[in-house]
Amino acid sequence: MKKTLGALATLAATGTAFAQSSVTMFGVVDAGVSYYQTTSKFVGVRGAPALNFVGTGDLKQSQWALTSGNYNNSRLGFRGTEDLGGGLAASFWLESPMTNDDGVVGASTFGRRSTISLSGDFGELRLGRDYTPSFWNDGIFDPFGVNGVGTNLIATMSAGPRTVTAAGVDRGLFSNANYIRASNSVGYILPPNLGGFYGQVMYAFNEQVKYDPGTTTPATPLNKSRTGGYAGGRFGYANGALDIAAAYGESVTGDNYFLGETTKVKTANIGASYDFGIVKLFGEISRVKNVFDYVNPPPIGTGDFKGDGTLLGATIPVGPALIRMAWSRVKLNYTSAPTIATALIPPDPKADKFALGGVYNLSRRTALYATAALIKNKNGANFNANSTFVAGTPGFTNTFLTTGQGYEAKNAMGYDFGIRHAF
Repeated sequence: MKKTLGALATLAATGTAFAQSSVTMFGVVDAGVSYYQTTSKFVGVRGAPALNFVGTGDLKQSQWALTSGNYNNSRLGFRGTEDLGGGLAASFWLESPMTNDDGVVGASTFGRRSTISLSGDFGELRLGRDYTPSFWNDGIFDPFGVNGVGTNLIATMSAGPRTVTAAGVDRGLFSNANYIRASNSVGYILPPNLGGFYGQVMYAFNEQVKYDPGTTTPATPLNKSRTGGYAGGRFGYANGALDIAAAYGESVTGDNYFLGETTKVKTANIGASYDFGIVKLFGEISRVKNVFDYVNPPPIGTGDFKGDGTLLGATIPVGPALIRMAWSRVKLNYTSAPTIATALIPPDPKADKFALGGVYNLSRRTALYATAALIKNKNGANFNANSTFVAGTPGFTNTFLTTGQGYEAKNAMGYDFGIRHAF
């Protein structure tokens, strides 16, 4: 009898603990058919006339694909909260990416978000892998939410791999692994009761070995003793129809401590939206700088560069449907002159992107969507419509940039048609 009473007491205690906690499984399955096309034009040799040789007509690449995450990124997650009393709560969030078009990527890692946090009247202290503060404006103030072919060029520029000319000059894009999310981070989020003001700060450890004195750092090629760290913050104000926020972040993306060389990506942006009811307007301006710090003279062809971005967009609700449209522009240029002759260096690369789409909500959880986008590249810019943030994404290789002559990518277009279900 005593054993039975003891077991019942244990179950009762366990039930009480469960009653104070909540665990939720959630996710998104998004699949669509996509088409991408890029046109490249012959530009000849830099500094010389573009002669119309036989066989120098336009070149085209195109691709049909069954894709995933064009409206919302597909994912599977688990989150839970325990009420600790006195307004204090402990929470966890584990969220995994999915590629439901092929099933290759699933719940084997929690690479989207993996955090544990403590929250109360003071705000929230969050530890783990999470979105960086400097990324939020690129996503929240984009009508297409940095998904699919409608993704704004600011986001594509900030996450894209670097492009180098035949002369060895880095023509831009930033290869910033911490652009969207940062691992090993400690973040603090302000409480939500500040009269519309909100904000967060984040610091991410690089977890690299530090040598003291510095001269004992191993002289290995591209030693990574300072690479990977991130620090940034975002602060804003939201009240009624208005939402406005500014953000700044720094990430160490390249390093050779022994040679005294460090590369940082510095991001600053401000975005806003205003909902008039019949239409909601979005806007953002952004500057991303690749800063090369060195002790010894820099390698030939190395110079700081920056990318300036602008975004304007709108959404128009029509019953259960939503019309989305956006224009974005980026321009890359040097902030310090390259240390080589400029004969093979094209003018500052720039691009414009126009996107138009529609969403039809079949229910609160299920929606059909369609998006079309057109990109105009100039002066060696090489943006394609497949704007996923994965190195080596199918797209044009600018033969001019790799040979100093030949073809430059000019026009790119893309389409997404799909269905999204959230659970």
